Amino acid sequence: MNSSTRRLSALAFAAVTVAASGCTVANTGSGGYDPNTLRIVLPQEPPTLEPCEGSLTSTGIVTRSNITEPLAERDSNTGELLPLLATGWEQTSPTEWTFTLRDGVTFSDGAPFTSADAAFSIDRAVNSDLQCNVDGYVFGDEVLSLQTPDQRTVVVGTTKPDPILPLRISFVEMVPVTTSMTEKVREPIGTGPYAIERWDYGQKLTLARNPTYWGPAPAFAKAEYQWRSEGSVRAAMLTNDEVDIATGLGPEDGAGDLGVPFQNNETTALRITGTEAPLNDMRVRQAINYSVNRTGIVKALFRGLGEPAAQLIPEGVVGYNSELPLWPHDPDKARQLVDEARADGVPVDREIRLIGRNSQFPGVTETVEVIQSELANAGLNVKIEMMDTAAQLEYQLRPFPANAGPFIALIQHGNQAGDAAFSVDQYMKSEGAQSSFGTPAFDAQIDAAGELTGEARQQAYAQIFADEPQKIMQFAYIAHMRGILGKSARVDYTPNPATGDEMLLATMTPASADRTDQS
Repeated sequence: MNSSTRRLSALAFAAVTVAASGCTVANTGSGGYDPNTLRIVLPQEPPTLEPCEGSLTSTGIVTRSNITEPLAERDSNTGELLPLLATGWEQTSPTEWTFTLRDGVTFSDGAPFTSADAAFSIDRAVNSDLQCNVDGYVFGDEVLSLQTPDQRTVVVGTTKPDPILPLRISFVEMVPVTTSMTEKVREPIGTGPYAIERWDYGQKLTLARNPTYWGPAPAFAKAEYQWRSEGSVRAAMLTNDEVDIATGLGPEDGAGDLGVPFQNNETTALRITGTEAPLNDMRVRQAINYSVNRTGIVKALFRGLGEPAAQLIPEGVVGYNSELPLWPHDPDKARQLVDEARADGVPVDREIRLIGRNSQFPGVTETVEVIQSELANAGLNVKIEMMDTAAQLEYQLRPFPANAGPFIALIQHGNQAGDAAFSVDQYMKSEGAQSSFGTPAFDAQIDAAGELTGEARQQAYAQIFADEPQKIMQFAYIAHMRGILGKSARVDYTPNPATGDEMLLATMTPASADRTDQS
């Protein structure tokens, strides 16, 4: 069963449950909380719910397909692209794709959803000066042309043939034409099953069922988000029955049997800014790679919830190279390379900033501390700087702060789309939205891969992952991550590889025991 089928089946059940006279969607013998409200605790408050920032995990986990929706939705288990606000699409010329929109869809304010809104949403996210994350992440420097022959049809044109344009368009959340084109919006209007009811900044965010939703009503009338930075606190809230869902847990946080491990699509890595000394010396970047004990970090800090990584994408993504070996952990070789660079006049004693993000993943602080120690043993002068999301994003996304000096950013990249283009275009091209440097020749190799289809596409991207450490070496890969989702027994929900990036509230239903207890 695909993701949209699962979602609509869950919604259909929810609609029957909600319609039943005198019944609630959960056990009415609750300990003082509203059983119609799904209670969720996150590691951090969303910095914004701006839809064009939905590819940022901290925003997308609330916004995507809950408040706003795209034209198409990817099944994270099968990789299949499924209709959502569009019922179908076809390539009508080498550089044009035509999308047919669903009838009877309205925004939460009651306004109808038409091709004008779809074209506006795409134009706003991709062609505007808003510097949307989805633009750099998904579209790079592409400029799209848009036509609306009628209210149910949108024609999207590209400057050159793009075989995966529908997949790219699936990252654009639809907003009404009344949305600002010059400023990002913190609280959007969408077509999703929920709408924002109240956001008490710094405290709590509440979503309520969208009464105009085009599909069946979701099971829970409301969803209430809180945030706590400590994983152990989030786990305690779950075990104490203060919340129903707790995200971003680690094995040491104490969720017990309520912790559900799942394979997410995140890969952690050090992104090295190779434009300033001493990081502009290949030997220093190699030394960093030799210093990182990937296997030890996964075993000791991640408690085995992960797999040491040799590339930026996990298995299952088009372009994954199954033949790449792990970079060996060799502290002696690391020190030798740093000494060689020092002897040649490279200022290896210059301070290097190691930038991490608070609550980025369980054990992030300990991971950064271990990496600092390993790099110090190699003879490098590294200073840790842990930041909140907004501050860290300045060092993750271009343009980086002026006079930032040499820095290494601890990144966590989730390829939500299942194709390597969404990783290498932004992380490996010279001017990629989250890339620190590159070369024209490697840029051309990436561009050529993006024009291919089928097995040729797979092989070309696999070669890129083999070549990057030899030609560029911008990264020291750490691990492909596994996550733990804390889940109350009163909620039925199976996490999937996309859960860390987008958590669909409409797929959450009351557990069978709660349904049995309904009156």
